[in-house]
Amino acid sequence: MRDGVAEKLVGVKEHPFTRGGLCAKVSHYLERTYSPDRLRRPLIRTGPKGKGAFREATWDEAIGLIAGRLQAVVAEHGGEAVLPYSFAGTQGVVQGQSIDRRFFARLGASRLERTICGQAAAAGQLEAAGTLVGLRPQDLEHSRLILLWGTNTIVTNLHLWPVVRRAREAGAKIVVIDPLRTRTAAAADWHVRPLPGTDAALALGLMHVIVAEGLHDADYVERFTEGFEQLRGELGDWGPDRAAAVTGVPAEEIVDLARQYATTRPAAIRRLIGIEHHREGARMVRTICCLPALTGAWRDRGGGILGPTAWAAWSPLDQDALSGPPPPTRSVSMIRLGHALNELEPAVHALVVYNSNPATTAPDSSEVTRGLAREDLFTVVLEHFLTDTAAYADVVLPATTQVEHVDVVPSWGHTYVTYNEPAIEPVGESLPNTEIFRRLARAMGFADPAFDATDEELARAAVEGARWPLQDVDFERLREVGWAEADLPDDWRPFAEGGFGTPSGRLRLWSDDLPPGFEPPPGDDEPLALVTAKSAHHFLNSTYANLPRHLMAEGEPMLELHPDDAAERGIEDGDIVRVHNVRGAVLARARTGDVVCPGVVVLPSGWWASRSGGASANALTSQELTDRGGGACVHAARVEVERVTQGAAMGREAASEPLEV
Repeated sequence: MRDGVAEKLVGVKEHPFTRGGLCAKVSHYLERTYSPDRLRRPLIRTGPKGKGAFREATWDEAIGLIAGRLQAVVAEHGGEAVLPYSFAGTQGVVQGQSIDRRFFARLGASRLERTICGQAAAAGQLEAAGTLVGLRPQDLEHSRLILLWGTNTIVTNLHLWPVVRRAREAGAKIVVIDPLRTRTAAAADWHVRPLPGTDAALALGLMHVIVAEGLHDADYVERFTEGFEQLRGELGDWGPDRAAAVTGVPAEEIVDLARQYATTRPAAIRRLIGIEHHREGARMVRTICCLPALTGAWRDRGGGILGPTAWAAWSPLDQDALSGPPPPTRSVSMIRLGHALNELEPAVHALVVYNSNPATTAPDSSEVTRGLAREDLFTVVLEHFLTDTAAYADVVLPATTQVEHVDVVPSWGHTYVTYNEPAIEPVGESLPNTEIFRRLARAMGFADPAFDATDEELARAAVEGARWPLQDVDFERLREVGWAEADLPDDWRPFAEGGFGTPSGRLRLWSDDLPPGFEPPPGDDEPLALVTAKSAHHFLNSTYANLPRHLMAEGEPMLELHPDDAAERGIEDGDIVRVHNVRGAVLARARTGDVVCPGVVVLPSGWWASRSGGASANALTSQELTDRGGGACVHAARVEVERVTQGAAMGREAASEPLEV
């Protein structure tokens, strides 16, 4: 820091888990904070929606305009005509779910179901185990077989990879189960490649072999599970040949993996967020959850399932103290934003977006932008930059970045909670989300004491009201040190003696409500399965997708295509191709190789349409919801691909010219 300006951002080497490591996205975070394109003053639209024409305004003018328009919408259409739209953009609970939630509850606005990530998987695990508790990341050091199931650990969870590497050095075998040849798959000892969406069928095939060969832990099954006979009946139809026919994994490989999983102790499954983004996403995860109970893997330290760690370092925080009680108003799925803006009745007449860029990240983005373009929709966006969503706003408000505000940052990747102390004063006239909603509340005439709490008071309330395993975290100590760990024993074996969260305390190998199993998805006309994978290293969803360093590092959106599928369509490596289905079309450069199997293509998500030829990957995904949990089916789309030109430039430079301000 020099003269109030931050000059360098580094990780804290003393942190017990991250050990100072920063990913390629965060290591250059100050370039985001001090970017010349950073929003510094409120903006009011002066031209057509979507064209990005704005004039600067004072905070008083912008807040007064917003308050007046919201009051008019509520007076004419009722509070439910206002829809908040947000997700995890700040990564913190104070700036993401405190004064904002209180404001919209007081307004009587529609409630947003924030279920796009993780909720389907959580619903599946809860159906089986009745709890989301699982292994800790550091427990994998004790594992001797690690199945990284549907997670590209090196790219999306880099702090876990050293733990995996230490386990391998101690003798563990690392298996990646993923349709794609990711960096993690290339670094593993064994890569198993099921077709997208067939993970449940693979799990059934593994369990068939385990039970048929008597490799299951009969004692654990008898004492700590229920529904074994019903599961055995289902498994009778899932021999290796049928599982192979569905998944594309050779039958002999299924047999080999089943034997190794059942006979290696400790054996761990690492799942994260992604595999559940299919129509049967909850059932898929629910089926996988049967595996460690069937083999008794939970008996061992380092055995069982490691999923997201929100159960230890997020959910225990007192989020009710932050948000207050939810209003008794209608709920709207964030996944179906296109439907909400175009077809929902009674109609949405005001949209307030923060911590999110739905024009890029929401499914069926063509429908989303059609809704955003409505002249009768009053839209407010809190942002750092003029994103593709902000370009459609009537008012854009400059928000602070992570280094400029107070927050409590939980984790889904480890068991530590972090106190976020601001390092610098806000750039320009930017304000924290909390202060923006306080000002809106005052302008609306809301005199409730709920809007008086400072950010520090909110942070304290979240920590001091926390439940197990964060109940003993001292707030002052957290502020002083910067982080605190969930209180869990060293020898953490949560279900060694059963004790699952179901009414019986047993894991449900079977339940009539959501039995383990697999049903093929309904057929679509398009021949190729589309996976909208995370961009390589430099985008975080759509964050950073406008910054020169990150754009240069990513290059341009590439469609991964198997050589057989390319040859069939007359496509050569480097050609510009049109990827399309009934919902939309995207231009990308084709790259042929072994990243995908025949019949599968991969298009990176996160690219702004304005920076990548006019459309993002979500132009191809649907607003369909998963079987449970209201998750998004973004990996269930099917597409066709056709050659457009040979090696032509995509014109990204022209598409990414600065928006007019």
